Amino acid sequence: MNVPYPVIKPRKGFADTFKAAIGKAHVATKDAVDELTFTVTREGLIEACRTARDEFGYQQLMEIAGADYPERPERFEVNYHLLSVTHNHRIRIKVCTDEDTPVPSVTSLWPVAGWLERETFDMYGVTFAGNPDLRRILTDYGFEGYPLRKDFPQTGFVELRYSEAEKRVVYEPVQLPQDFRNFDFLMPWEGPEYRLPGDEKAVPEAPGAPSPAPAPSSQPKVEAKAPPPTPKTTETPAQTGAGAKANKEAAKKSKAAPKAKAPAKPRKKKGDA
Repeated sequence: MNVPYPVIKPRKGFADTFKAAIGKAHVATKDAVDELTFTVTREGLIEACRTARDEFGYQQLMEIAGADYPERPERFEVNYHLLSVTHNHRIRIKVCTDEDTPVPSVTSLWPVAGWLERETFDMYGVTFAGNPDLRRILTDYGFEGYPLRKDFPQTGFVELRYSEAEKRVVYEPVQLPQDFRNFDFLMPWEGPEYRLPGDEKAVPEAPGAPSPAPAPSSQPKVEAKAPPPTPKTTETPAQTGAGAKANKEAAKKSKAAPKAKAPAKPRKKKGDA
C-alpha cells in the first residue's frame, strides 16, 4: 500500500527494553501510526539520549522540534527525533517544560544540537541550560516575542526596515499608504457600475443559444494575386513570356525585308585636284 510517509519497520520488544534501560527517567510511551515516542523527565533527558545512542544504535539527531499547548501547566514540548542507521529505525524522545524552566542541552552528545536548540529558543522561547551560544537565529536584531507561540499576535503595530543612516534594522509604526488605490466604488470585489471594453464577452448566454456571428467589417476584402512564375536560372528575361514572342517576330521581319544598299560614291574628274 502506498503511503505518503516513509514506512518504519518496527523493532519487536524494543519499547519495553528501552523503557527498562532508562529507568526513572521514563514517563510515558506512545506507539501510533508506526511512530514510537518516549516522554522522559527533564532531569533524565541526557541519560535517556545517551542510552539511545550508545546502547541501542541511534547515532544521529535529525531534528529538535517544539510544540506549544498554552492550556497546559508545562505548555512546551521539545521533541528529539533520532535515527538509527544500523537498524533503519526512528524514535522520538519528548520532554515538557514551561516558560521559566530550562531544558538540559544535548550539545555534548550531538554538536549539531547547538543550531537546533537555538531555533527552538528563537521560535518558542524555550531556554537550554548548557548551550554555549544560545541566541536568536531566524528573527532579526532586537526582535520581541516568539513567533510560533499560540498567543503571539498575527498582526502587529510595528514594521521593520533597514536604515541606511543608522546601518541597522529599525522598527517603525505600521503605515498603510493608499495613494495609488483610488477606487470609485464602495467595495473592491463589487466592481464599478460602468463596463470596460471586453466585459461584454463575460455575459452568459442561454443554453443552446447559437454563437453570435462576427460583426461585418466595413473595409472591402482585397484578394491576393498570385505571384508571376519565377524564370529558370538558365533563361534570360527576354527568353520567357512576351519577350520571346517579340524576338521571334523581329527575326521574321529581318529575313523578309531586302537589305538596303549603301549610296555610291561620286567619281572624281580628271581636272579636280
